[in-house]
Amino acid sequence: MGFAVLGVHAHPDDEAIWTGGTLARFAAEGARTAVVTCTGAPGTVRAGELERSLEILGAGEPRLLGYGDARDAGAAPDAPRFVDVPLDEAVGRLVAHIREFRPDVVLTYDGYGSYGHPDHVHAHRVTLAAVEAAGYNQLFPEAGEPWRPRALYLATIPRSVVAAQWEAVFGAPPEPGHVLPGIPDADVSVRLDVGPWAERKWAAMHAHESELRRGASLTMLTSLPEQARDQMLQNEWYRLASGQPVLG
Repeated sequence: MGFAVLGVHAHPDDEAIWTGGTLARFAAEGARTAVVTCTGAPGTVRAGELERSLEILGAGEPRLLGYGDARDAGAAPDAPRFVDVPLDEAVGRLVAHIREFRPDVVLTYDGYGSYGHPDHVHAHRVTLAAVEAAGYNQLFPEAGEPWRPRALYLATIPRSVVAAQWEAVFGAPPEPGHVLPGIPDADVSVRLDVGPWAERKWAAMHAHESELRRGASLTMLTSLPEQARDQMLQNEWYRLASGQPVLG
């Protein structure tokens, strides 16, 4: 089947922002790549934008868990919010995707959800549980044959990078005592140089036109000063949460 990488993200656009270069790189190298998105519904504007982003990144068709966004009622109007559903239900849905796709590597957010969004934090928790559960035939037997990925990596940012770019992003240095996103530099397991795929990542980010118009975090990222923007586009950082070191 070949080497396979599966990203698990909370919203359409996160796949491009946090792991777009990684997905594009592995797709270019011949790996199978895919993304499970926890919120959003087929037929919505954002689902269509996700489809275009995944096409640019070479990551297949959208795989939507179908839940609602904690902060956007229009993401999946007829579905419960992702953060409100029973844990086992969300884990079971993700287990089915893991067992069907059979990835060697799973990518999701760090424990703070990269910057604290409740859907990101919950996606982290659900993914940790699903990666573990997917290997047990006693758990979710209706979800397919057991599969255990070789590694689970958490997309993150080194604390030093956050501190260095804070003023460029927000116009002022962090206030004394402010807890910054990211993790200590020593806890970063791998920095991937995705510079050769930065243009593809940039194009995938811009496929999410509704988010750019809305003025959300994607707008902030695309409006960064050139040096800060290039650093975010050309590098992706991960902490190895479990399994063997396979990224590098």
